[in-house]
Amino acid sequence: MRQSIEGGVLRLRAIGGLHVVTLAWDFSDGNEGKKEGLLGFTIERSELRDGQVLERYYLRGTKRFKDKDEGTAPGTPMPTSEHPVQSFQWGDYTVKPATEYRYKVIPVYGKPKLLELDEASAATIEIGTEAEQGIAGNNGQTTHDIYFNRGVAGSQAYARKYGKTKPDESRPESDQMRWLSRGLYEALIEFIGRAAGADAADYKLRAMFYEFRYLPVGLALKAASNAGADVRICYEAQTYKDENEEMIHTADIQAICQPQKKREGIRHNKFIVMVHRNRPVAVWTGSTNISAGGIFGHSNVGHAIWDSTVAQRYLDYWERLSNPNITRKPLLEANLAAEPTPASNAILPDDRPLTLFSPRDSKDTIETLHWYAGLMGSAKKMMCMTFAFNLDPLFSEVLQQPGEVLRYALFDKNLEPVEETKIDQVGNTIIAVGAKLKEGDMQNFLGENLTGFNRVLYIHNKFMLVDPLGDDPVVVTGSANFSGPSQYINDENMIVIRGNTRVADIYFGEFMRIFDHFYSRYITEKIQKQGTQNSDAGYLKEKAAEWVPQHFKKGRKSLRRCYFMGM
Repeated sequence: MRQSIEGGVLRLRAIGGLHVVTLAWDFSDGNEGKKEGLLGFTIERSELRDGQVLERYYLRGTKRFKDKDEGTAPGTPMPTSEHPVQSFQWGDYTVKPATEYRYKVIPVYGKPKLLELDEASAATIEIGTEAEQGIAGNNGQTTHDIYFNRGVAGSQAYARKYGKTKPDESRPESDQMRWLSRGLYEALIEFIGRAAGADAADYKLRAMFYEFRYLPVGLALKAASNAGADVRICYEAQTYKDENEEMIHTADIQAICQPQKKREGIRHNKFIVMVHRNRPVAVWTGSTNISAGGIFGHSNVGHAIWDSTVAQRYLDYWERLSNPNITRKPLLEANLAAEPTPASNAILPDDRPLTLFSPRDSKDTIETLHWYAGLMGSAKKMMCMTFAFNLDPLFSEVLQQPGEVLRYALFDKNLEPVEETKIDQVGNTIIAVGAKLKEGDMQNFLGENLTGFNRVLYIHNKFMLVDPLGDDPVVVTGSANFSGPSQYINDENMIVIRGNTRVADIYFGEFMRIFDHFYSRYITEKIQKQGTQNSDAGYLKEKAAEWVPQHFKKGRKSLRRCYFMGM
């Protein structure tokens, strides 16, 4: 959901996702003088129900003025009325889905210990967050239910809340695990549980899993089978053979499980097709492996699509993959027959998602990877993309293109220094890399710890957003890592969704939440390696000249200020 308002001094824009509201603001024309002496902005939030205020308070941030509130414990959130936001954007990551909010943004002047909140110049905007479960219209349009886990165990919030206590993966109902899941595990169990009720005999579940080693999910599928549902599970029996089969044995579900045929590449899917009364109705897909690390650790998404045509395509794909005699050539041909790779610069359909199943390309030509790179390069204002494992040269080339398109690239691990420098030098691409703060890395911040569940520590999402804040956004999401093998040799599935602003707003809010979280940690780590750390980097600036001009001179921050406002 999106809203914009034009105040006398400030313009505001709000983009409501699920657990995120992204706020952007700028001075209205003729108010450039208000930048003088500006120390930041205070943000007041009210939660509403039927127009009535349920609660109202100033939002809090971790950065503070160096000589104000000294002695405050590291990591303590401070109200923005005393320690204002020194930016023209803010992400509120404490909102609830399907809830109405009112935000008031107030310019702040004066001195750190004698602040002046300019209420006369303030502007107010109301925005509703999206519901986790989408609502289909009467015309049977596709419905999307989207669930991102927290994905940031190494955070100040986690450190304040749980300290160094390790989560117990055997207790998904515990407060710590529920905080990490943020609804992802619960939604997956609910999806499976639809086939475990009194009408279970009306349901079929067809699952295709790379990692299938989290016992509570195995037990949920067993419960559906025991209730009378027809459940069949294909699992990868190469890389994760031992771990998968240990869980299958523990859950005692051997009768409903079969190993996938060993072929070159990896069997990398993570999807479940739901069939009701012999009609495919939905598919659960995304990047989330069925493991403690996939659900509760590194960043992931579960995406349920309620559409009989899409579900049928996934069921057909499942049938192809479950054939014990399948080989690559007929599988590739069938995948391309189901959904050919779009031609370069082709206009994508906006009335249905594309379903791009792998393997689908020749190793020598990797047509679909070239198409993804072309789609990435087609962005007119903004592009956001995650890279869990590698950066293919096709995408690196796009990231190195100068211009006025703002590009965000989020990586699990650092790039090679030479390549990173080339990308950074173009001036319109912003990189962030997974990282956490150690004790003493930044003044006034706590040391952070991870769950210990993961080999891939931070980023496991695989999605791309093209002009997500425009009227015609494109979202690409699924299991493939945007690599050559993911197109020509692995088993993968990707969904391409055009023109759905609800889906784009949810993905964009979560992307910026994760990106901004890791960006500050990545920069801190980078500065430390260069030996140029500044002991005051974790504090707010005390003069407007130290932070305001960079948001208005040519560069990334100016592009961000303009594009977030829809300019």
